Amino acid sequence: MTFPPPPLVVPDVVLHAAAWTDVDGAEEDPQGAAAVNVGGTAHVAGLSVPLVYFSTDYVFDGHKREPYLESDPPNPQSAYARSKLHGEAAAGERAWIVRSSGLFAPTGTNFVRTMLELGAERGEVAVVDDQRTAPTYALHLAQATRGLLDRPFGVYHLAADGDCTWAEFAAAIFEEAGIGCRVRPITTKDLGRPAPRPAYSVLRSEKDAPRLPHWREGLRACLDRLR
Repeated sequence: MTFPPPPLVVPDVVLHAAAWTDVDGAEEDPQGAAAVNVGGTAHVAGLSVPLVYFSTDYVFDGHKREPYLESDPPNPQSAYARSKLHGEAAAGERAWIVRSSGLFAPTGTNFVRTMLELGAERGEVAVVDDQRTAPTYALHLAQATRGLLDRPFGVYHLAADGDCTWAEFAAAIFEEAGIGCRVRPITTKDLGRPAPRPAYSVLRSEKDAPRLPHWREGLRACLDRLR
């Protein structure tokens, strides 16, 4: 007995969150990062339906000392950042390009979960204090992204309100979680990672994009879910 093929389901919108996110690994395998972040995005765009493409603050070089806006020209400094910027182009004209920063959540591998694990094992952790960003809670980003779908296609900056260095963020994590671990500030040069990172990558919108809560509010919400 043969059965007819299932009917083709055409989605109203695709949320394309899959990506190569290993920033340092991309320096060793730029073709692999491009295959995922550019080629994979092109495949999704080939569905010919509206697309949300999640990009990154790393498309900027970090030379500014005030928030980056959608109209600021990108200047990626790493293989990862270049692949994400090229992915923006591969998303096509019927896409919302969502740039965000420092994503964290109760699940997956991210800075908050890493700090909680290290803080439980050590009395002190070394964290870079010369990179300033706006750590963004993934649930707040998801809620803000939903608010974009009634707006025209284009590039939008969606990141948490406020900003901090990674060392300041780590200290806040330990404070909010009640962990008695000290943070020792170090420089990016001290850390010695292969891929360059922008020293300043705070994002703000000039296009009336949905506003996100402060990063500290996102941190508290994330820790509540982890508890």
